[in-house]
Amino acid sequence: MLQGETIAAIATAIVPQQGSIGIVRLSGNQAITIAQTLFKASGKQQWESHRILYGYIHHPQTHAIIDEALLLPMRSPRSYTKEDVVEFHCHGGIIPVQQVLQLCLEQGARLAQPGEFTLRAFLNGRLDLTQAESISELVGAQSPQASQIALAGLQGKLAEPIRQLRSTCLDILAEVEARIDFEDDLPPLDQNLIKTQLETVLQQVTDILATADRGELLRTGLKVAIVGRPNVGKSSLLNAWSRCDRAIVTDLPGTTRDVVESQLIVGGIPVQVLDTAGIRETLDTVEKIGVQRSRQAAQQADLILLTIDALSGWTTEDNEIYQQVKHRPLILIINKTDLATPDKVNYPSEIQHIVPAIAAQNQGIDDLENAILETINVKNLTAANLDFAINQRQAAVLTQAKLSLEQVQDTIQNQLPLDFWTIDLRIAIQSLGEITGEDVTESVLERIFSRFCIGK
Repeated sequence: MLQGETIAAIATAIVPQQGSIGIVRLSGNQAITIAQTLFKASGKQQWESHRILYGYIHHPQTHAIIDEALLLPMRSPRSYTKEDVVEFHCHGGIIPVQQVLQLCLEQGARLAQPGEFTLRAFLNGRLDLTQAESISELVGAQSPQASQIALAGLQGKLAEPIRQLRSTCLDILAEVEARIDFEDDLPPLDQNLIKTQLETVLQQVTDILATADRGELLRTGLKVAIVGRPNVGKSSLLNAWSRCDRAIVTDLPGTTRDVVESQLIVGGIPVQVLDTAGIRETLDTVEKIGVQRSRQAAQQADLILLTIDALSGWTTEDNEIYQQVKHRPLILIINKTDLATPDKVNYPSEIQHIVPAIAAQNQGIDDLENAILETINVKNLTAANLDFAINQRQAAVLTQAKLSLEQVQDTIQNQLPLDFWTIDLRIAIQSLGEITGEDVTESVLERIFSRFCIGK
C-alpha cells in the first residue's frame, strides 16, 4: 500500500431503490483537486475545510450533470485519516454513487482496499490498533451491548491498561539491564519489588483475558437449536419467544419441514434461534430431508433446547434424540404443562437445566432466557459490568504475554542470571505492544484490516 496515493470508495451500504443518501469518500494528496474537478458549487460558496457545499457533480469532459449533491472537504490533519479527505453526499442507490466513484477513479484515484481508510488513520497516528479494531466491531455490532464494548475500545479503555502494563514491564526491564551493564555502580536489584510488580501485572493480564469469552459471545452471538420429536410445541416456542408467527403451527405432526431461523437478543447477547423439523423416522422424502437438516443444525448449535411434551412424558423417541445431542450444552423444555404437571416426567437425572413452559400461552419465556444465561455462565451480562472485552487476536497475543511473564517468575524462582530475565521480559513487552500496534508486523496489519468492509 502506498500512502501517497489517493484512494476512493463507496462509504455507505447501497440498497437498490431504498437508500436516500450514498457517500463516496476520497482520501489522499489529490482528494481536493479531484473534488474541484468534478464538483461545481452553486453561487459564491467558499471552499473551506469542514464546510458543506451544495452543487452538482459534472463529467469533466462532457460537462453532463451526474448528480445533485453535497460535498464535505476535510483538510489534513483534521480528518479521519489525517490526510485530505473529501466526501460526496449523493442520492442513494447504485447508479449515482457508482458513477461518481468511477469519475474519481478516472481522475487518478485508486479503489481503496478493505479497511484502508482506517489503516491510514492507524499508520498516521490518529488511532491505535485496538481502536481500529473497535471500529470494525462497532460496524458489525449485533446488539446494544456489543456496540457499547466496541465504543469502549474506541475510547481507549482497552489500550490504556495495556499501555500501563507494557510501561511497567519496560521499567522492570530497564532496572534489570542496568544491573547487567553497570552492576558495580548501582545498588543491588530489589528482587522482592520485582516479584511484586510481576504479580500485579500478571493479575491484571489475567483479569483482561477473562473478558475474552464473554466479549466473543457479544460479538458473534449464540446459535440455539430447538429440537425434539414432532408436535411437542417447538414452533409454538419459537413464535412465543420471537413474539411473532415465524413458524407454522398445526396439530399435524411433521408440519415443520425445514429449519426456521429467528434473530433475538438475550441478556445483550445476539441469539440465532433455529426451529428444526421434528426428528423421527419417516418415509416422506421431503420430511426426511428436514429431519437430516435438523440433526445437522443440532450438531452445529452452541446450545440445544430439547423440547418434550409434558402429557406424553419422556418417551423412547425423546431418549433417542437426547442421546444424539447430550454432548452439547442443553436445556430441557417441558412444554404443555397446562395438560400435565412436569414433576411426573422422568427425564435423565444428569440434565441440570429444566424449564416448564406453555408455549401456546407465551408462558416460560423469561425462565428460558434466564436458563440460557446460566447455562453459558454469563447471566446478567451488561455493558455496566463489562467496560471492554478483548477479541480473539488480542486474547492470543495477551496469552503469549502471560506465559512469558510466568516464565520470568520461574526464572527468578530458579535463581538464574539476570540475562535470562530479559529474554522473556522482551517477549512480553513485544506481545503487549502488538495489541496496541506499537510493535506490530505488516502481515498482522494485513490480516486485521482485510476483515474490514471496503470504504471503512
